[in-house]
Amino acid sequence: MTSVKDLRVDEAPTREAPGRGRFAFTDDYSVFDWGKMPDTIPEKGAALCTMGAYNFELLEAAGVPTHYRGVVGAGDADRIVDLDAAGAAPTEMAIDLVQVPDLPFADGDYDYDAFHDEAGSNYVVPLEIVFRNTVPVGSSLRSRGSPADYGLDLAEWPAEPVALADPVVEFSTKYEEQDRYVGLEEADRIAGDAAVADLESLARRVNDVVTERAEEAGFEHQDGKIECAYVDGEVVVADVVGTFDENRFAYRDQQVSKEVVRQFYRSFDPTWVEAVSDAKAEANERGIADWRELCGTSPDHLPADVIETVADLYRAGTNAYTGTQWFDAPGIDAAVDAVRDL
Repeated sequence: MTSVKDLRVDEAPTREAPGRGRFAFTDDYSVFDWGKMPDTIPEKGAALCTMGAYNFELLEAAGVPTHYRGVVGAGDADRIVDLDAAGAAPTEMAIDLVQVPDLPFADGDYDYDAFHDEAGSNYVVPLEIVFRNTVPVGSSLRSRGSPADYGLDLAEWPAEPVALADPVVEFSTKYEEQDRYVGLEEADRIAGDAAVADLESLARRVNDVVTERAEEAGFEHQDGKIECAYVDGEVVVADVVGTFDENRFAYRDQQVSKEVVRQFYRSFDPTWVEAVSDAKAEANERGIADWRELCGTSPDHLPADVIETVADLYRAGTNAYTGTQWFDAPGIDAAVDAVRDL
């Protein structure tokens, strides 16, 4: 399904009714939209599954509709349980499934009308809804606007995160080869029968729940995203929510998210990072969907000590966020200090 998790179908969805399936989380990771990178991060999949399930259950308690059904319990592939009954950090999550039609690409454009013709009344909304509480270093928002555009009394973006008085919500494409931000009118067209106002409202509710829990656990929740499904007239939260891959968190001013690896690659393998940027730009100019074929180079392997340090960050961060010792890992303070030294 994606570069970091697989989809297993138990009951296929139809145009008329949702189905059922499971996410199987792997230890793979992706940065800069590359897809599967050349290394794995030990127990990353279990960390993401555990943290995602924890957040889905927080959302359920807050009355937020989702596609989550539980996790697969330890030692029994047929046992779907709440997280606290799992017995060990899970790697599989049970979910309701909806349709994901093909998104045709022809003559330099994507055909969303064809997508919705096939979607029926149960489909994944082909948008990501992004919410921002702060503007950290590395945020794409910095390249798309000045501080004044977001109500900030600053002449330029500083070299540290900037807090926003009110969260900003944006819409980005989900199934295009290169994600791109779109305005409300285009987002409404892309979303089909799902109302943009409902998508934004749901994103704000998710942001509130995750931000509150992050603060309780000593984290700063900087930004994140949700993906949604349209199910028989209702918009529900889909995919996975509030993990260190979907969202940016900080602890004592240190990133605790996939952003650690992204920023490390900028200095570790700048040739590849630059080639990715150039390939994306060329693909846009030429109207080509898959920019990777233009890249001409592949990412280097990470050093072994970096892999282990990042793995400890995922493990320790999940322990701290959930308040449960799911993993044998250093404390969050020690894990964060190790990342600072990379």
